[in-house]
Amino acid sequence: MELGLHIADFSWNGGAPELGPTLARLARSAETAGIARLTVMDHVWQIGGIGPPESPMLEAYTTLGYLAAVTQRVRLHALVTAVVYRRPGLLAKMVTTLDVLSGGRAGLGLGAAWNDEESRGLGLPFPSTKERFERLEEAIRIVEQMWSEDEGSFTGEHYTLARTLNSPQSLSRPHPYLMIGGSGERKTLRLVARHADACNIFSRPEAAHKLAVLREHCEREGRDYDEIEKTTILSVDPATTRDEFLVRLREMRDIGFTVAYIFGKNPDPLATVDLLGSVVPDITDW
Repeated sequence: MELGLHIADFSWNGGAPELGPTLARLARSAETAGIARLTVMDHVWQIGGIGPPESPMLEAYTTLGYLAAVTQRVRLHALVTAVVYRRPGLLAKMVTTLDVLSGGRAGLGLGAAWNDEESRGLGLPFPSTKERFERLEEAIRIVEQMWSEDEGSFTGEHYTLARTLNSPQSLSRPHPYLMIGGSGERKTLRLVARHADACNIFSRPEAAHKLAVLREHCEREGRDYDEIEKTTILSVDPATTRDEFLVRLREMRDIGFTVAYIFGKNPDPLATVDLLGSVVPDITDW
């Protein structure tokens, strides 16, 4: 099992002037501790359950570029990108750029988006659920084409690209890591089976059922279920002990998850890194 550090809360001591230095220390400490991945949310306001909208939030892809510059080994991606916030041709170019400049460490986490409040607030597009899923499927096809040798046009219902030129191509071959977030049984998990290297499903009581549905989609699509990483998100807080954390990770492993992204509800982000680093030797062979 692998661990990722999911950076979801920037309410750290020192305020905005200390965000850059603290983020750099956090990223380097995570890498030194053996944490394999760093992810950020694709939100422009803080989300409920973590803090009020007014809490600090950094834009995802600017932050990932900064993280690429201060690390050497960890995989970097958004968990997950809102498909309607950026045109897919530009998004493919952004991820490719991150991959090239990071030495082949970029991924694309992609989902249908859900936060209508922040979208309306900053004037970002937020069409109906049906249209967002249509755009998600088209965006996946576009990024796959841009990461291939096909420089031809693309014509869909929502997107038209005259030429899918992408130079330089990504260092990650055949393409950067592609995660599709969400657990919708009819659409999202079908897209995972068809296209993705990984899914991301919340660690709720129905998680085992969702993975069973993904297996069924893989059988219908002729896809090897074991090729797909099964990832989830867990939170820890200052009261979480190492033993408690290991118990939760074993539970996730037993459900079928192979990667856990951890975010800390802690004003000291380095304390979260210390907790994760303390269990890395125990879970490496799981």
